[in-house]
This record gives sequence, structure tokens and C-alpha cells, in this order.
Amino acid sequence: MGWNYSDRTKQLFMDAVHGKPGTHMGEIENADGFGEYGSIACGDAMRFTFKVEKHPTDPSKDIITQARYLTFGCTSAIASSEALCFIIEDRRCSPIEALKVSNDDIVDFLEGLPSQKIHCSVMGAEALEAAVFNWAQKRGVDLQEHGIHIATHDEDDGRIVCKCFNVTEPFLRRKIHELQLRTIPDITNAVKAGGACLSCHHVPGGLQDLLDDEWGARGTSINTSADTSDLVPPAPSAPHIDAQAPSPLSPYQFAKRVEEVIERDVRPELIRDGGDIEIVDIKETLVYCRLRGACAGCAGAQMTLKFMVERTLKDKVDQKIQVIAL
Repeated sequence: MGWNYSDRTKQLFMDAVHGKPGTHMGEIENADGFGEYGSIACGDAMRFTFKVEKHPTDPSKDIITQARYLTFGCTSAIASSEALCFIIEDRRCSPIEALKVSNDDIVDFLEGLPSQKIHCSVMGAEALEAAVFNWAQKRGVDLQEHGIHIATHDEDDGRIVCKCFNVTEPFLRRKIHELQLRTIPDITNAVKAGGACLSCHHVPGGLQDLLDDEWGARGTSINTSADTSDLVPPAPSAPHIDAQAPSPLSPYQFAKRVEEVIERDVRPELIRDGGDIEIVDIKETLVYCRLRGACAGCAGAQMTLKFMVERTLKDKVDQKIQVIAL
């Protein structure tokens, strides 16, 4: 399916994958802060690095002057990462202040995100936390003295609540509290838990029990005059369909869909920069392409194919697609 991204989100994504000046995709050598976050289950991973202007007497007042990221994620993951870096640099945040950048700040900067893609901004926040923890260790800053507790990997180990996405109880409890998640759809949109088989929704110790522990148990009566669609589990006759797993297409439908997305969403951006793209062949989920014009000899050709062409096709056609350069 195609996502309804804002123009700003699409522009940030395109600028980033083209490596335009002022964008932040990359990695800082000898970084003052280094952090990684990723989930093989959901297919997203991110590395965050930053450089600081060191304060002469108080390390807690260091200022982040450069922020960079590498992410293996979708359009919204890349755009959210760009937004996070822009905000941190523009505000001249200290690493401690950078932790105050909220998911709402990122979504507002992007002029909105589809609710199913909010988890991408969460991924950036997790990688940033890891980088700040690394900086604090290097600079001898006691984060707890500043009222900050960053959970380590060991602290997030524990009972697995959502087996589909391998999400643990400690992690879920932390995110429910930090992000003020009030309903099961809130949890799914933020961290993906509960978005596949649904079996963790209402079982003992499942998502609803964790919500009840944090916010208090729901009453047994339901006010029928209110919108309670997000509180009622889906009927068995209408199972949840993962937005990233579109219905199977026939080989003909698949090829036509790939051609449509290339023509509508990819070629105009390449042509704008003096390039173009040609589909040579499609075999199952392998799409063989040839870049033309200025793109053919560009040093960033492989990045364009991977992060722009392939990622757009993954987002809008099928997550299994691989683009092969010819």
C-alpha cells in the first residue's frame, strides 16, 4: 500500500538519499556519542553519532554541533532521523537536552506521519539515548544526577509479551509510560507490538493488562455514545492485516504496480536531477534496473538505488523487493 506522507517528509527523504548539502545521513568518525538501535523482526535498524563542542569546566553543558545517522529503514525512518538531527543542531542542544526532543516534536517537524509509522520516530529516540549514554560514559557525566535514567539492554530483557516482534515486558512498560500510550493501537503504532497475530492483546499479562497496570483497569461497562473502536478487539471474521504485508499480487499485477510506482514516485525525482531509470526485467521480487543520465555516473548511484528506488518500492509495493543494478 502507499503511505500518505506529507510533502515535507517526502522532500527530506529524497534530499537525504541524494546526499544533498545540509542533510545528515552518514557517520561521524571518532564521534563523541555513538549509539545503535535495531530490530531484525521489524526490519529497522539505526546508528546515531554526534560531535560536541566541549564545555571547559562542565561536561554536562557540552553542545552537539554535528549529528549523523545511518538507518536501514523506510521513508519515515529516514525522514524522522533527518528531523531529529535538524532539531538537535538547530536548538544547539546539549546531549542531555537532546533527550527532551519528543516524538511529537519529530512528527510536527515532518508535518505529520501515518499513525502506523510512528514507531520509526521511536527508533531514532532509542538510538539517540544509546549515543547519549556513550557520551556520558566518556565525559564522566552522571546522568542520574540530572534526573535521567537510560535503560540498558539488560534492563529491557525479560518476559516476551509480543512473540511476533520479540518485544519484552520491561521495554513495553517503559514505552507505555514514556510515550503516554493509552490503548493497544497506541502501542502497535509506537513499537509494533501486537500488530501481527493479535494473540498478545487480551491474554493474562498481555498488552491490555500492562495498560491497566499503568493507567488503571478499565470499567466493565462501555459508553456506547463514545468512540470505542480502539478498545474493542477485532472480530474473528475481520483479522488485522499488517500494513507492511500487502495482499499477494499476481506476477502481472506485481510488475504493473512496480512500473506505476517507478513512473509516479521515482522517475520525476531522478529527472529533476538530470538522471533517469529504466526497468530491464522483473523476476519474482527482484527488480533489475539501469540508471541513466547524470545518475548513471554518479558516485552515489548505489545509494540512490538502495535508499531511494528500493526503499520506495518496498514501501509502496512489497517489503521483499530487491533492486539489482545493471
